[in-house]
Amino acid sequence: MQVFWGIVVAALSLLCWGGQAVVCFAPAIGAKLGLSEREADVAPTFWADVRGEARWDFLTLWTLVAAGVLIVIDHSAWPYFGLVGGSMYVYFAGRGIFTRVEMRRRGLRVGSARSLKVVFTFLTIWGVTGLAVVTASIAAMTTP
Repeated sequence: MQVFWGIVVAALSLLCWGGQAVVCFAPAIGAKLGLSEREADVAPTFWADVRGEARWDFLTLWTLVAAGVLIVIDHSAWPYFGLVGGSMYVYFAGRGIFTRVEMRRRGLRVGSARSLKVVFTFLTIWGVTGLAVVTASIAAMTTP
């Protein structure tokens, strides 16, 4: 079961981190793949926010990928990566959802209704995954 859980964590987080890497380094390709909106389709403020977010996420979100790999190989350091990485994903998901909702309320173009459904779905999945890994990390750290 531990190997399965580690593979799930690694796969979901690799999808997120890898997607942000593409958006960071090749935004046009990211938009073509549906990983982000095209610059022309969103408000300039939102575009700038997403670009900065992609850069920061590329630098930080690898930690949950590492936790998943460490879970698979049963390395004792996984809870530390899991605590940091899981927390990053909870923050990433919450910020992504609330920022888009607030910007939309203020009339900023943040994407089509269809793409927002996809974004909110994946952000929720990543947030729940992050929360589960944080919980499992704390449990692993407190179990003798």
